[in-house]
Amino acid sequence: MQENSPQARIVLTTESTLEEANKLGRTLVEERLVACATLLPVVQSIYHWNAQIQSAPETMVLLKTSTEKLDALEKRLKELHSYRLPEFLVIPVESGSAAYLEWMFGTLAK
Repeated sequence: MQENSPQARIVLTTESTLEEANKLGRTLVEERLVACATLLPVVQSIYHWNAQIQSAPETMVLLKTSTEKLDALEKRLKELHSYRLPEFLVIPVESGSAAYLEWMFGTLAK
């Protein structure tokens, strides 16, 4: 792969409900900011918020995208997200099947 060519990334975020996660994922796929949104319902998050330890059920959302889409994706996710401070963590994809990556990049390019 050339140095300036897009690289695959997985972006992690959570939503408060499966319905919110589905709405977010569908919109980001429709807008071609992500090729695929995978929803993992009912994960339990434990975190500090407002000087207290909180615990809440959430839906984990795995967003498959490219480096070229990250800035626009982060901006749009903040606009659409139900949380005031949404999770936006980017994980580099070290490798993947050529066929899947070809499909993913092709989907994002249309």
